Amino acid sequence: MASLQRSASSSDSDPQYANIDERKRKRMLSNRESARRSRMRKQKLLQDLVQEVSALQKDNSQISERISVANQCYIEMQSANNVLRAQAMELTERLRSLNSVLQVVEEIGGYAVDIPEIPEPWQLPCPIQPIMASVDMFEYDG
Repeated sequence: MASLQRSASSSDSDPQYANIDERKRKRMLSNRESARRSRMRKQKLLQDLVQEVSALQKDNSQISERISVANQCYIEMQSANNVLRAQAMELTERLRSLNSVLQVVEEIGGYAVDIPEIPEPWQLPCPIQPIMASVDMFEYDG
């Protein structure tokens, strides 16, 4: 016990020990402050990342909605186009039928009838290949 009291009292009275204790105390305070700043930086980074994730999820949701709307419009246009094609085919058949009647009239009646050719501008030179897209294609799971 006496040695402990002696060393404690000697560190208080000895300037060399007091100087070392003071440096340890300053280093400890500096380390604590540095750790506090590091924790604050990490917390700020985490908050920033959470905000960025939220913004990206919002953007993703808006883009998905726009894709859904565009896909719905495409389906509606495709349906309307199919109706128009069916009507065009029906009208073409009617015109062919009328042309065949005109040919019979020309052959039997002896009348010179100008029978026009049937134009088919709605036929495309290449087959129609739809472009399929879904909302799931653009979702990011990472």
